[in-house]
Amino acid sequence: MRGNELKPRIGIFGRRNYGKSSLINYLTGQDIAIVSETPGATTDPVRKTMELGGVGPVVWIDTAGIDDVGALGNERVRKSLDELKQCDLALLLLAENSFGEWEARVVDDCRLHKVPFLVLYSLSDVHPPKAEFLDEMESRFGQRPFAFNVNDKSYRDKLLAMIRAALPETAYVHRSLLGDVIAEGDHIVMVTPIDSSAPEGRMILPQVQLLRDILDHNAVAHVCKETELQQTLDSLVRPPRLVVTDSQVFGYVSQIVPDDVFLTSFSVVLARAKGLFDEYVKGTPTLDRLRDGDRILMLESCTHNVTCEDIGRVKLPRLISSHSSKKLTFDVVAGLSDLERPITDYALVIQCGGCVVTPKQLASRLAPAIDAGVPVSNYGLALAYLNGIFKRSMRIFNI
Repeated sequence: MRGNELKPRIGIFGRRNYGKSSLINYLTGQDIAIVSETPGATTDPVRKTMELGGVGPVVWIDTAGIDDVGALGNERVRKSLDELKQCDLALLLLAENSFGEWEARVVDDCRLHKVPFLVLYSLSDVHPPKAEFLDEMESRFGQRPFAFNVNDKSYRDKLLAMIRAALPETAYVHRSLLGDVIAEGDHIVMVTPIDSSAPEGRMILPQVQLLRDILDHNAVAHVCKETELQQTLDSLVRPPRLVVTDSQVFGYVSQIVPDDVFLTSFSVVLARAKGLFDEYVKGTPTLDRLRDGDRILMLESCTHNVTCEDIGRVKLPRLISSHSSKKLTFDVVAGLSDLERPITDYALVIQCGGCVVTPKQLASRLAPAIDAGVPVSNYGLALAYLNGIFKRSMRIFNI
């Protein structure tokens, strides 16, 4: 997992030579972005992590000019607007008292992808803003552009305060994974298989996140492999409040855990915390309605080495094919790569737990499917359904 993937993202958008790179250097207090009078100096998005008071670490993204031209320029614009989809906040730079089709496109995309934005007026020392222009922008957006120039340090604190206020709390106030369903002193058993797909010498991120959440709530965590689960349960003075397992051993674990003990998976827990849980619950029963020739899209949020025990590329497709007895086609797309087919070509989209992406990134990734009426599910809920424990896996959440 790259360190910046779970941090809030703030993208800077504007025409070439409007001071985007200068702004990111100004905000971070470091010369991290190339500043040049030559148009198009920024080609690929540049990212820098910086602590933002009251929020924590955020990722600033400097993008190419939205008015770039030519075949290569159009590709740069496309990449910049792709970045916008994943942003928690966009900063739109205006200058020279101009607002045109390029800025309108950014605003339209912000509204389409539900990204809040701030309108800033750059280069105010070179091209002072006209009152009538600022009035027009305020009438259009409900906010008056904040005029500044990077040669005057007095603007920085006020600008950072505006950014802090505009950044949605959901981008940096992280929801507890189990805080509303466990209590101090509860015993929680975590089942963590170690096979060829497990990372060398460490636990995977969902396991670490859940362990920390359990400790934060003064509960007691027990960690074991599935082969030691029975021994672990037998060693407890009383049954645990909850058993959380890796989804790939759901069937095995469900045969061991008594029916009166809550059981769920890391993937289900993450799906609930990341949002879109209701969509997953609604879409998962589509597994019973698949037909010959249907195509299923498996979405992985990270990239990793594929093994013969890979859950998304091997185990889950095999189980779905066996469950449906249909001739199905599975496409796998990792990271945030573009889809090679229209989303409407798919009968079902199944998303991984999304442990390395933000709720905003996950929502943006699945929005095309949801908007098109294509059912969506999640690795954990799909595996629970295929193992006949769909309702049991959600019982801890009163669903």
